[in-house]
Amino acid sequence: MKITTNIEKFTNPLYLESGRILEPYELIYETYGELNSDKSNVIVVCHALTGSHHASGTYEGDRKSGWWDAVVGEGKAINTDEFFVICVNIIGSCFGSTGPMSPRYPSSKPYRLKFPVITISDIVKAQIILFDRLGIHHAHAVIGGSMGGMQALCFAIEYPNFAKKHIMLASTYATSPWAIAFNKVAREALVKDPSFKNGLYDPVEIKESGLFGLATGRMCGYISYLSPDSMEKKFGRNYVQTDGLYELFGRFEVERYLDYNGLNFVNWFDPLSFLYITKAINIFDARRNFDSLEDSLSRVKSELSLISFSNDLLFLPKEMLEIHQTMCKIGKENFTRYIEIKSDYGHDAFLVEIDKFAHHIKNILEEK
Repeated sequence: MKITTNIEKFTNPLYLESGRILEPYELIYETYGELNSDKSNVIVVCHALTGSHHASGTYEGDRKSGWWDAVVGEGKAINTDEFFVICVNIIGSCFGSTGPMSPRYPSSKPYRLKFPVITISDIVKAQIILFDRLGIHHAHAVIGGSMGGMQALCFAIEYPNFAKKHIMLASTYATSPWAIAFNKVAREALVKDPSFKNGLYDPVEIKESGLFGLATGRMCGYISYLSPDSMEKKFGRNYVQTDGLYELFGRFEVERYLDYNGLNFVNWFDPLSFLYITKAINIFDARRNFDSLEDSLSRVKSELSLISFSNDLLFLPKEMLEIHQTMCKIGKENFTRYIEIKSDYGHDAFLVEIDKFAHHIKNILEEK
């Protein structure tokens, strides 16, 4: 599989929903496979909160492959023998695209908290501008899970002529109070940590000494990404063998799991990116700027496939089902399909239980 990584620099301003502008800015993206002569085999893959442009394959010297390696590749559900796949790191992220720790032109100092608030619409708009520069004016499909699914829906509503197919997994049309509440706890833990220093932290220093507010926020996230059933199967009531049961700070295995993943998160993800991207997720509502969900979905002109997971507690299956039912209600039943995957894993099933849904993606993409 041919993998390339590129950075595009833009000097024209990106006008944001907030009324602010981002100028200049950069987008890093990765491509897989070969673009055909008429550019009709493009698939856009959109990443979630902590994802990046590195969706598949392995960099030299790395052990860990891209975040959706089981789905994207030669002979896989998104088959790079047939399709040209492009995954863009979103603005606001910390993996190479312009974000809060990028230099604020004309200064060399980073934006930090002066970075503008971004929305999912802004994120998608930046990608459309990139694709236009690359001469990609149409795509076979746009696909994403969680926040990536929000982007796919945004493409379908705001750029209805861009793609033939849109596939959303484990996502929603509007972030619920339940999900916003989880994000609130995570964000509050981060900003109240003295080591955050009101956004003036030293990135090297926090990687060495830790940032417990961000670690706590990540623990909160992990709870929302799993389910009671998956936690029971993973950990049960097993206790860490080296910890005493009657030690006040002795841990169950589930606690050790949260400790490890929370503390490790600080080593590879930027705190300000976490704040800005969770804010974009909280703001997301496909009905905003429209009279209703019916009004916004009336703009959809191509296929919208919705794949939910039965034990997803973050974005409930009924939220995806409502999109499907609304499409049917407004006479677009031929443009929509709804698939609920039976799963006990929770929200992260779209990253983990590939065997349960990969064939659906493959079939949707290959349908004429």
